[in-house]
Amino acid sequence: MRPLITAIIAAAAVAAVPAAATAREKLAPEAQLAKLLEGRVAGKARDCISLSAVTSSQVIDKTAIVYRIGDTLWVNRPKNADSLDDDDVLVTKTTTSQLCSIDTVELHDRSSHMYNGFVSLGEFTPYRRAGSN
Repeated sequence: MRPLITAIIAAAAVAAVPAAATAREKLAPEAQLAKLLEGRVAGKARDCISLSAVTSSQVIDKTAIVYRIGDTLWVNRPKNADSLDDDDVLVTKTTTSQLCSIDTVELHDRSSHMYNGFVSLGEFTPYRRAGSN
């Protein structure tokens, strides 16, 4: 009986290790953005980016929206960034092929899909890997 209890305790301890490793402390939003931009250099900000060229976007809670175009990360710090929630879905409506600093982006709850507000975009700052043009 004792070997069985020892085996169960050992198995439980091994199973708990991955859970403890994944329960890392979440980085503060500015630290999360800094980590994402690590090794990159900021370029000159622009008013617009090509929406059709965007391959992905990421919301940094209450801080920024990061759009990826190729190897370049375009950081947009909306005027009302405190409305950003990294669990919201971005809904972009535009009549052009560009996303510009005069545009707004709707925020929808990921679970219920209910409207959660909007953000007014600012300028787009490109971040490229150091050494790239």
